[in-house]
Amino acid sequence: MHRLLARQIRQSTDESGQVDLARLGELVGAAYEESDRDRRRTDRAMKLMIEELEQTHKRAEQDLLRAREFLDSIIENIPIAVFAKDARDSRYILLNRAGEEYYGMPRQEMLGKTPEQIFPDDIARLVNEQDRRVVDSGTPMFLEGHLLEVGVNGPDRVVNSRKLLVRDGNGAPQYLVGVIEDVTERINNEARISHLARHDALTDLPNRSAFNTALAERLERAQEASTSFAVLSLDLDRFKDVNDVFGHPVGDMMMRAAAERLVAEADGAFVARIGGDEFTILMPDDIRREDVLSLAERMVEAIGKELEVDDFLSHVGLSVGIAVYPDDGVDAATLLANADSALYRAKREGRGRVCFFETEMDRELRDRRLLQHDLRQAVEQNQLLVYFQPQARMDGEIIGFEALVRWNHPTRGFVPPDQFIPLAEENGLIIAIGEWVLREACREAASWPRPLQVAVNLSPVQFQAGDLERSIHQILLETGLSPTRLEVEITEGVLIGDFTRALNLLRRLKALGIRIAMDDFGTGYSSLSYLQSFPFDKIKIDRSFISNLEATPQSAEIVRAVLSLAHALYIPVVAEGVETDAQRAFLEREACEEMQGYLIGRPEPIEHYFNLIGINVERRRYA
Repeated sequence: MHRLLARQIRQSTDESGQVDLARLGELVGAAYEESDRDRRRTDRAMKLMIEELEQTHKRAEQDLLRAREFLDSIIENIPIAVFAKDARDSRYILLNRAGEEYYGMPRQEMLGKTPEQIFPDDIARLVNEQDRRVVDSGTPMFLEGHLLEVGVNGPDRVVNSRKLLVRDGNGAPQYLVGVIEDVTERINNEARISHLARHDALTDLPNRSAFNTALAERLERAQEASTSFAVLSLDLDRFKDVNDVFGHPVGDMMMRAAAERLVAEADGAFVARIGGDEFTILMPDDIRREDVLSLAERMVEAIGKELEVDDFLSHVGLSVGIAVYPDDGVDAATLLANADSALYRAKREGRGRVCFFETEMDRELRDRRLLQHDLRQAVEQNQLLVYFQPQARMDGEIIGFEALVRWNHPTRGFVPPDQFIPLAEENGLIIAIGEWVLREACREAASWPRPLQVAVNLSPVQFQAGDLERSIHQILLETGLSPTRLEVEITEGVLIGDFTRALNLLRRLKALGIRIAMDDFGTGYSSLSYLQSFPFDKIKIDRSFISNLEATPQSAEIVRAVLSLAHALYIPVVAEGVETDAQRAFLEREACEEMQGYLIGRPEPIEHYFNLIGINVERRRYA
């Protein structure tokens, strides 16, 4: 008897030993109901477990599918070729998109095929040989920078490839997996970078670095063989004017054309562009001095011919300095310095010349460098002076002064401005000098009893500095000078280059009330065109035309033409460099409005002109 039934019978038996059948039926029924409930709970639990297992399995399948898709996406989109082969017969079973591009054929034409069915015989043999080596050795193979695994597009691709063996669960070879990276472009780029590091980007000539290397090698060879050679330092004359007039794009084309002419005349000599409009040339060993001179003169002649690029015509020149090893130096620095000294002499003697190095040239170049050093000290130690030259109407009435910088050197005395101003523009000191002159001129003019104008020259370098407007405005505020009393004089060099920016800056200065004058009018290429672009307040005729008024009819005609043009545009004209009554009379007859020059007064300290500006000398002395 089941223990549950025995227990139920005992629970249904009374004290007399009689079984209460009704009670027994209730207990048995309750037991069946409990059993049914347990069975149902079990069924539900089993069902839930099965559903959860199914969901888990489904999620695992989905995760596996996503992982597979993720891996496939990576393999498909990785930028290097990926492939897999059957290790038994080298048949391709996987190829990604980069692999299609590398091999030059769709994967459908490669999958399931062996190398013999895809590649030319020689390439197929090499591929199979690689595969066998990997299968036999069981170790990965890495080949760098080789042409073995190439595409059907041709054997001009350089690749890095890596292959490895994948075994099955029993350790038998199953798959060959590999990657192929096409490094042709990278290698070409590295070659281009290496080339650019040693060549000028504009002309593709060797650059300074390449020249220095070649010179060092030539020196070593010459010292061992006791031979001689020449170093030429070249500079294009007036090339800055080409950039100024035509702009840098045309200037670049002209530079390339000039470089081609130099190479054509060099007879195989080593030609390098070391920067700007400067070139250097290494001549062959033991070349005769007269042959060096002949070659240099041919180069001067070739460059001197008219340059034409895209319908633009220009004339430039060439100056050449020559130093010879070992007479003019036994090391690179000395040879280059002496060639530069000879070049400096060639340019100073009128350009378009060829000069061999001579001992005194070194002194000249050292003197120039010393002058540069002294100029920097002059700025730092306030050695510069501001002189003032009067400007007058034709009847002699003084209307203002031009502020001019002067340098009284402690040992050299007064250094001519045409010597130190170009130096200041070369090394950037002109920015500090120009600002100082402007401040001193405005400060002085603000103290004059008479409201005379003061004119200050602005260098193109100051315009390029970027904060000229702020500097001028700040100086006017500091000194209290009315903007209407300030006149800035510019040459066309200010407008050349970034014409729009310079024009906008001039317009902003004019809006402040500052007057703008075109200085040295007639000496440049584009003065007339600039008059159409900006309403100048004044034109200054260059002194070179005035000084030749009485000597050459051409100068008189040029002055008449400038005056006629200015009158048509309602622009007053100042004639510079007026030194004689005859010049003044001519200008007055031609209706020139103003003049400046020694006839009116030389540049002097302002104290020299106290009577003209209304200052009592005694009062100023004790003020």
